[in-house]
This record gives sequence, C-alpha cells and structure tokens, in this order.
Amino acid sequence: MVNPQAGEAELIVNGSPYALKLTLGALAGLEAALEEGTLVDLVQRFEQGRFSARDVLALLAAGLQGGGYQLSREDLASAAISGGPLQAARVAADLLVRSFTVPDSL
Repeated sequence: MVNPQAGEAELIVNGSPYALKLTLGALAGLEAALEEGTLVDLVQRFEQGRFSARDVLALLAAGLQGGGYQLSREDLASAAISGGPLQAARVAADLLVRSFTVPDSL
C-alpha cells in the first residue's frame, strides 16, 4: 500500500506495483544523474511542462531506489509501465509534489 502522506507514489512496472519514495539518498543520486541543473531546476521544468523523458526516467529510478527496490534505470527504461509514458510522467510529477510538500498535520 502506498502512503502519500509519507511522500510515496505508486508505479506499476511489468504488472507489479512499486511504492516510490524520494529519500535523501535517492535525491542525492537524482541530482547526480541530472544532465542539467539542480533539483530546483527539475521541479521548475515539471511545473512549466518542460520536462524530458530523461527527467522522468531519472526521477522514477530515484524513487524506486528510495523505495528500496533494485530495479535499475536501464531495466526501467525497457519495462512495460502501466499507462505508458503519460502515466510515468504523472507518477514522476506526483512524486515530486509529495516529496516537497509539507503534510497538513505538521
């Protein structure tokens, strides 16, 4: 079960559900994987609809790592994602929002 309050988002890969989460370590890996700019630049690209497939792939791979999964970026690139590229982009955007939004209960 995915817990949005904990910053998690669900992605279905090859028919199996995964709970993605951007931990501090996953964020550090994501920042290193970005080909241009910082995490703030990545958030701005998503907000402005200027993100690339490379951004989506890097973000989802980081979320898988943060969720404790060993699915590599290469494995994810060739996997069947339920809902296709559009769903992958939606999940990536949800993951960013959930990771950088303070829950109401704090």
